[in-house]
Order: sequence, then C-alpha cells, then structure tokens
Amino acid sequence: MSEQIHKKKLGELQATAICGNDITSSVLYVSALSIIAAGKYAWIALLIVAFVLYLFRKIYGEVVGALPLNGGAYNALLNTTSKAMASLAASLTLLSYIATAVISASEAMYYLHSIFPQVPVIPATIAVLAVFMGLTILGIGESAIVAEIIFLFHMASLVLLAGAITIWLISNGFETLLTNYSSPVPHGGVIKAIFWGFAAAMLGISGFESSANFVEEQAHGVFPKTLRNMWIAVSIFNPLMAFLALAIVPVSQVENYASSLLSHMAQVTGGELLATIVSIDAVLVLSGAVLTSYVGVTGLVERITLDRIFPAFLLKKNNRGSSYRIIIAFFLLCVSILFITNGQVEVLAGVYTISFLSVMALFAVGNILLKVKRRSLPRPEKASWGAVLLALTAVLAALLGNIIKTPEPGEPANVVIFAEYFIPTIIIIWIMLNRIALLELILHFIEIMFEPILRFVTRINQKIFETIDRIQSQEFVFFTRGDNIANLNKVLLYIRNNEHTKKIKIVNVMQDEEKDKKVIEKLERDLEFLDREYPDIKIEFVKIKGKFGPELIKELSKKWGIPVNFMFIGSPGDRFPYRIEELGGVRLII
Repeated sequence: MSEQIHKKKLGELQATAICGNDITSSVLYVSALSIIAAGKYAWIALLIVAFVLYLFRKIYGEVVGALPLNGGAYNALLNTTSKAMASLAASLTLLSYIATAVISASEAMYYLHSIFPQVPVIPATIAVLAVFMGLTILGIGESAIVAEIIFLFHMASLVLLAGAITIWLISNGFETLLTNYSSPVPHGGVIKAIFWGFAAAMLGISGFESSANFVEEQAHGVFPKTLRNMWIAVSIFNPLMAFLALAIVPVSQVENYASSLLSHMAQVTGGELLATIVSIDAVLVLSGAVLTSYVGVTGLVERITLDRIFPAFLLKKNNRGSSYRIIIAFFLLCVSILFITNGQVEVLAGVYTISFLSVMALFAVGNILLKVKRRSLPRPEKASWGAVLLALTAVLAALLGNIIKTPEPGEPANVVIFAEYFIPTIIIIWIMLNRIALLELILHFIEIMFEPILRFVTRINQKIFETIDRIQSQEFVFFTRGDNIANLNKVLLYIRNNEHTKKIKIVNVMQDEEKDKKVIEKLERDLEFLDREYPDIKIEFVKIKGKFGPELIKELSKKWGIPVNFMFIGSPGDRFPYRIEELGGVRLII
C-alpha cells in the first residue's frame, strides 16, 4: 500500500506550489527590507536577484538532472566529495528549514492576530505547526492539494493588489514616487545602496532549493519546470511590489510598515476589504511555507538516514508511505525552538539568512565538482562555467553583506546567532559520522578506568563490540565492467574512508563468458593484490552472467539483503542505456 502511494508522482502545479509558497511568500517582507537598505534603488536590487536566480536555474537543473535524488546540496556533494562535506550541507539545510518553519508559522499568526486580536500568537503558531505536521503525515499528495490552493490564491491576491495600486496611481498621480526619487541616495552612493539592497533582497529566494529535496516525488520532467515557475513569479512580483511601494509610501515611512507593507499598500489603495484579503493571503501563504519545510526536510532526512548518518528508526513509514517519525521529530524540534526564543522568532533571522545562503553557495560548489569529477555523467542541461562562478560570487557577496551588516541596537550579530544553533547541530552530525571511533574511545576509557571490576567491564565490552560488529556487518557492492587496478583502489579507499564496513562484493556482470575471460582473469589478479593491501576489508569477487540494469540490481539487493544505496558504480558515459534515477539510488564513487 505504501509503495503504491509513494509511486504517485507530483505534477507541475502541485510541485511548484509546494516549494513556490515559500519563495513567493517573500514578497510580504522583501520589498520593505530592500527599500530600507537601498531606498529608491530597491527594485533594481530585486531585478539583480532575479538574474542571479536565473543563473541558479541552470545550476540546479544540471546537478539534479544528473543526480535526480532527494537531498539537494547534500546529494550533490555526496556524489562528488566526501560524506563529511555532504553532511555540512545537510546541517545547513536542516537549520534553514527549522528557521523557515518557525518564522513563517509565527509571522502567519501575527497577521492573523492583526485581523482577529483575540487569537494568541504562540499557541496559534504551535497549532499551525501541528496542522501541517498532520497534513504531511497524511501524504505528499494531500499536502500538494492544500499547497496548490494556497499558491493560486496567493497569485490571485498579488495580481488583484497590483491592479488596485495601478488604478489608484492613475487617479491620484505619482507625486510620492517623484518625491522618493528626489530623496538622497542611502549609504552615500548608488553602488553601495544597490549592494546592501541586493544582500537584503537575496533572502527573497528562500525556497528555491526546496524542489531539489523532494525531486523523487515529482513526475519525470517536472523539476526544471518548478525552477522556471518560481523564477517567473519572483522576477515579476518582487521588483514590481517594491516599485509600487515607492509610488505610494514615502521612503522615510517604509520602516514603520516593515512587517506589513503590502497590507498598508492595500489599505491605502483599496480600503479595508483589500487590506483584509492581503492579510488573509499572508496568513495562508506563510502557512504554506511551513508545509514546504515539512516536505523538504522529510526528503532530506530520509536521504541522509539511508546513508546511516541518522538512526535507521527514523525511516519507519505509515500505511500512507509517510516517514511519520521524521515529521513528528521536526515538529517537536520547531516547538522547542519556539519556546527557547520565547516567541521572539525574529532572532532566528540570522540562522535563516546565513544557513540558506550557505546552502545556495554549496550547491554552486557541488555543480563545479560535478563538472570536474563527473564530467562524463549524462545530464539534460549544463550551466556554463561563467554562469556558475558568477552565481557563486553573487551568493558569497550577499552572504558577506548579511554577516557584516550592523545589527540593531541591543541585538546580536547574525553570525553570532547562527553560531549558537549551527555549532550544536554540526557536533551532533560529527558524532554520528564518527560513532565507531567514539565507541572505541569510550571502550578504551572504560578498560583503563574500570579494570578492577573486570566482569562489569567485560559485559560492557561485549555490548560495544556487538554494536560495532552490527554496524560493520553491512556489506557493500561495487559493479565493475573491468576497471583497472587504480580505479579499484579508489573504490576501496572510498569505502575505508567513508563507510563503516569490512565487507565488499566486487561484481562483474558478463554477457559472454568466453569473450570476457581475459577481463575476469585480470580482475582476479588485481583483486588478489588489493586483498593483501587492505587486510581490514574482506573482498569477495562475484561473477554473474546476465545484463546489468535496474532489474538485476533489484534482484541482487533482495537476494543479498543489501540496500540499493549501498551499491556503487563508476560514472556512466553518454552511451549508458539507463538514467541514473532508474537504478534505484545506486551511488557514484569514481
């Protein structure tokens, strides 16, 4: 039952809505942020952001097209570098999703509180987090329907607001716009103003990375369309709303409406009814961003748990195919953060800012590594070197701007807040990655300190050795077409440095035994040599007559009890008859 539900893929509108609610909700705050930072040049800064996002369309399209598996930046780095580097991207992505969920839920309830003052913000925030937890547990299909309704209402509301402002300007003139454009340039220069506006406006593309974290739930060909649709929406509405705001609200007053600028614009141009519609839209689309976080974090954590970074019990699914333990754990984590901050979730802005921009930068790095280390891997599109380097430079500039930005009086710097949350997260990840070494260190400590009570120590030793053996008993598989000894050595080095195991099967699939006889003999000689060089790894050479492909992989996985994501291949070339996603999660290591 769960497999059938899992195979039901999302269409273009549903997938766009899930990640689009997050990125398009930015219009509610990014206009004010960019105007405060860049003044009359805010809309130019937002157009530059749209250009950078256009570059990232190709970057994401190339990486995910080549490696269409959940995990986003983590998956890109896992298949091009070490598990430790990939885990850094996973940690930053997790922090970004936590901050997005808590901030979005809280801001949504502040909007609701402005409509219905009797609604208590913190309990309502918890309720929103709980509702979307339940919706996500029901399944991604049900979540997508809700996301679709919210997204369409949000787009309609923005069109309605833009139309009302246009009519109001035709009737009332452009005096405010002209006044704003005669005002002094902030920060003492146009370039500086646009830079600070760009650094603030880059926060308006949060959510763009989310589609890559649930790509396996999308129908074939949908992923690049979600990138295109998000880019179009952000490129139109974010600069447009900033420009229209400059036509209605004096620059000096924008800061007074930093959290409700669109509602104020609606109040001025369309009265109480339009302001209420915009506020309701804000409640819905910010709540939709919470759903984006749940869906994105579920895909990411499933992926890293399959790679044994997190405990396997998180992968337990209900009869609707949802990893409910991951979803519940994320809800509890968000609620705990809400209480830790006492509902003052604006302090999480530093976490959200630095973690999100860092993830974007790491994805660009992943694209560069893919070009260098996996150049023969087929991909539907390619980003040029110039585009990748320009996009990476732009993100790093925005990241630097947000790090060095002077905080408000009495508030800590963004980097300080980020460090408070990032350091504990990365410590937990480091512990999970190095748990064998830590267990052995604990074992050594116990032997030294508790030798007088030898029986007790012996029992502890037995338990720890059983734990280590259980972890290392997992067998891995590498499919070879007849790789030379240098490539086989790379495989064993990767296994030794990245995986907790002592067993590997080197499998050669041959169609003609007589024709492949020389290849087999050479492999046997090479593996005999490598077996002596790696005494800590048991190498088993397996010859199979048949045809390599998805069916054989599934058959061997079931026969040997080895998950597909513990099976490796070298990077396939252009003539390889299968797409990488058809192989069910097989990993690339050379």
